[in-house]
Parts: sequence; structure tokens; C-alpha cells
Amino acid sequence: MLSSTAPDAMPRLFLGAPAAARGGARGLVDARSLRAGFCSPAGLHRRPWLERLRRALDGGLFVLHFQPIVALSDRSVSHHEALLRLADEADGRLVAPGRFLPAAERYGLVREIDRMVLDEVVALLAAESGAPLGGAVEAEAGLPARIAVNLSALSVTDPSMLAYVQRRLDWYEVDPARLVIEVTETAAISDMASAKAFCAGVLSLGCEVALDDFGAGFGSFQYLKHLPFSYLKIDGDFIRLLPVSRTDQLVVRALAGVVRGMGRRTIAEFVGDEMTISMLCSYGVDYAQGFAVGHPSPDLVADF
Repeated sequence: MLSSTAPDAMPRLFLGAPAAARGGARGLVDARSLRAGFCSPAGLHRRPWLERLRRALDGGLFVLHFQPIVALSDRSVSHHEALLRLADEADGRLVAPGRFLPAAERYGLVREIDRMVLDEVVALLAAESGAPLGGAVEAEAGLPARIAVNLSALSVTDPSMLAYVQRRLDWYEVDPARLVIEVTETAAISDMASAKAFCAGVLSLGCEVALDDFGAGFGSFQYLKHLPFSYLKIDGDFIRLLPVSRTDQLVVRALAGVVRGMGRRTIAEFVGDEMTISMLCSYGVDYAQGFAVGHPSPDLVADF
């Protein structure tokens, strides 16, 4: 899922900040330091996107929030999706990815951003129990945290990306089963052969693969047939009006049955209320993601 509405409060995990600003802690920077040293109070909206994104990469102005993906059987957290935000506004408001990712793709920065996010997520997974963002899930649920990272089409079709994933996992000595790679339909249809090879390679490393935003385009069933995957994420367009749309009900029920027959699992996106949750349970959908089960947060949470 590309984007979710995030709280306005300044989160505490900043990516790639200079060592002096971090005070020696990887990926962490104090919000007051951000406002005092990394942001100019004027001109942020007018600054061209290329300059703005380059400044964010160099100055550690990207942040991660985490949204839980919850098992519908018992409301326990299966894993979290890492959601990227840009924190360069003078008033502390976060910029959603829908505003800056198109520019990142246009200017050729999206692969660098993908690798930055992957590196920080794997480092976070490697953190010892009790480190920022890591301990709550491990302590309360008795299981190590797992995090999903959404990669762009350019990264999925990049021949060097699979090796990069493996190097990061090896470097931080992280169990690959704790990392989920999300691949969108856009990534698949841009180069099906490369996407298929990448997904197969990710699974061979021991990670899991989620096919994101399923149903958002016309090629969905094509990539359902050809791409290896662990989870299928049903696009929010089929979920938002589920209680009142007969068409959406038929589609979601059918998808749940097909994926279950393939021995895979389904995740419903943008789940907004208890009535939707009840219907998803009756259709055999496995997991839910959305405000009804958890808002994006700078912290990992154990359960609801």
C-alpha cells in the first residue's frame, strides 16, 4: 500500500541522518534538531522536487511509520508495513508518498530511496530486544517483529537488487523470514520476466513476497498466475464500500477462495470498520490492514 494517512506528530525514526545530528544512533535524530538545522522556514513548497528530494536523502529527512497487518482469526499482529514519509515542512507536517514518489521516479532517485528504506528496516529488525521500535512486539507477542517493504518497479526490475537484499540480510544477520517484500502490479507489468525472477529469488532467500494493490489494474490476474507470492493484498477499492457494494462482495469472496485454493494468504487493505471486518472473516480473508485495526505509527505495536 503506497500511502496511509499519518498523525501530524513528529515521529522519532529519521532515515540516513548525518552522524552528528543522530548523536551516534543510527537513523535517529531529535525533532528539535530537525526544525533547527535541517529545515528552512521558508520556500519549502516552492523548492523544486529534485533539490528537495536530494536534500532529504542527504539530510536524513525521510521518516518511517509502521502500520500493523492483523490476523482476522484472533486480532494478533502478523507484521507491519513500513510507510515512508517526508519530514521537511517547517511546521512539522509529514508529506505523503503520493506527493513525492512520482518525482523520485522521474528524477531517477527512487532506487536510492528504496535501498535507504530497506537498509533501515533490516537494521531495525537486527536491533536487540528493547531497542527503539523493536521490543514491544517481541516482548508482548513472544515473536520477533516482521516488516514489509514496498519496492518500486525500477527496483524490482533492477538486476542487482536481489543481491543487495541478500547482502543487507547477511550484514545485519537478520533471519530472512522477518522481511516481506511487497511488489505492485505496476512493477510486474513493466517487466513480467524480471519481476517473476525477482519474486522467486526473494522467496529463495527465505523472505516472503506480497503482491500489493491486487485488482488496481487490468493485468492483475495475469500476474497472479505467473508471479510466486506468499500474500495477496486486495486493493482498497474493493474494500472501502464492501458492506454496500454487491460487486465488491463478489470479487473479494472470489479472490479469497482462489488464493486459499493456491495455498496462499490474503490481506484486505483500507479496512475501515467492524462491519467490513465481519464480512472479510465470513469470506475467509486472512488478514486486515487499515484504520479499523491500526493507524500508522512511529512505533511497532504488539496487538489490539
